[in-house]
Amino acid sequence: MSTTALETINHVIGGAQTAGASTRTSPVYDPATGQVQRNVLLAEPQDVDAAVQAARAALNAWSDTSVVRRARVMFKFRELVVEHTDELARIIAAEHGKTVEDAKGEVIRGMEVVEYACGIAELTKGEFSDQVSTGVDLHSFRQPLGVCAGITPFNFPIMVPMWMHPVAIATGNTFVLKPSERDPSVSNFIADLYARAGLPDGVFNVVHGDKVAVDALLDHPDVDGISFVGSTPIAKYIYERGTAAGKRVQALGGAKNHAIVLPDADLDFASDQLIAAGFGSAGQRCMAISIAVAVGDAADELVEKLRLKALDVKVGPGLDPSSEMGPLVTPQARDRVVDYIGRGEGDVVVDGRELNIDGDGFFVGPTLIDNVSTDMSVYTDEIFGPVLSVTRVETLDAAIELINANNYANGVAIFTSSGHAAREFQRRVKVGMIGVNVPIPVPMAFYSFGGWKDSLFGDHHIHGPEGVRFYTRGKVVTTRWPDHAPDPTHLHFPTAS
Repeated sequence: MSTTALETINHVIGGAQTAGASTRTSPVYDPATGQVQRNVLLAEPQDVDAAVQAARAALNAWSDTSVVRRARVMFKFRELVVEHTDELARIIAAEHGKTVEDAKGEVIRGMEVVEYACGIAELTKGEFSDQVSTGVDLHSFRQPLGVCAGITPFNFPIMVPMWMHPVAIATGNTFVLKPSERDPSVSNFIADLYARAGLPDGVFNVVHGDKVAVDALLDHPDVDGISFVGSTPIAKYIYERGTAAGKRVQALGGAKNHAIVLPDADLDFASDQLIAAGFGSAGQRCMAISIAVAVGDAADELVEKLRLKALDVKVGPGLDPSSEMGPLVTPQARDRVVDYIGRGEGDVVVDGRELNIDGDGFFVGPTLIDNVSTDMSVYTDEIFGPVLSVTRVETLDAAIELINANNYANGVAIFTSSGHAAREFQRRVKVGMIGVNVPIPVPMAFYSFGGWKDSLFGDHHIHGPEGVRFYTRGKVVTTRWPDHAPDPTHLHFPTAS
């Protein structure tokens, strides 16, 4: 009986695919069938060092490259992403499990950051002040941070890295990406597109791996900045260990996103939006709505509409065009969600464990749990699956208090027809990203993405203007060109004159 060896996904270091010193591998599943489709290398510290050294070697030449030439590389890279959108989406769907259309949306949202980075010549302009003192001028400019690294999650294998590397590279840095080992193939494809766009070898590198690779990046003396998106415990770990090593760190953590539904809301519209926001990508989104806060008389009717629509969601393989929701990414992810549903908390209105799909895929159906209280684990924990819980309160004030008491503060939404209620909500709620009749308020690329409290560690949100500031350092220059004998030396502190 013959067996076929599985493909092994290599690192991309200095423009070349390489196994390096890696001997360990991790399985990459087809979530729709439950079968291992390929293996990915897990980097050793030597591999991380090779990638960092390749990035360090490329840094001076790339940072000295004119902003116009850097922008042209970004324009070409953007064209290639557009050309290969369908292929990229299918790669994501095959390893993550999300539907192709969902994956395509991820590609497009990531590409918007590339488009933002194409304007880098405008985004990095400094300031100039003439004659701040007699014969003295003052100007400022920003320079690249150095070698930067991105540590990214499985749930958006192209979009979240694109929140990082286009801005970092366009501002003159070099980059080492450590993507999730669960769906790594698309990162190698991106490295190939960068090469085809004319990016010099070593400017963008991909190192696959687990905690060994993460720690090696956090501790490496030649890494200047770290960007991370993932769970809150790991974000805190990344931030503390990275900053202790003297690095600039932005670490985006977990979420438990709420959506308030007021009695004056259009409940058909709100329920449609909550179904999409709760069950899209099988709930594996950091901006997924996992808690619907039903206010007053809205509750019973809202739950009934959610029940009917949850039962109507078409669940199947991500590569099947008829599917609206795919499987979870791994068997461990599936088992975790099933465990939460089975804890007997709240009233299970729709039970995703009852979904029956042939084969060994990692499927859990949409799940709706009513009458959830704030002391239940389905409320407190980030389940990261297709579980939508409903909490009932009597007033908008009570809803705001409930949200503000939560440790997570990534995104939040309100459904209402009242401008007064919406304005009151957006001013009082202590959350970083707010939607008004928009359930997933991910900002466009020319704004920055980031939450508050345990959803963010560090001072900078990601991409947009704050991304440019994160990946650069400012300098201020005071200039004088005397054309006569210098003034007598004075030892007092200089002042404008």
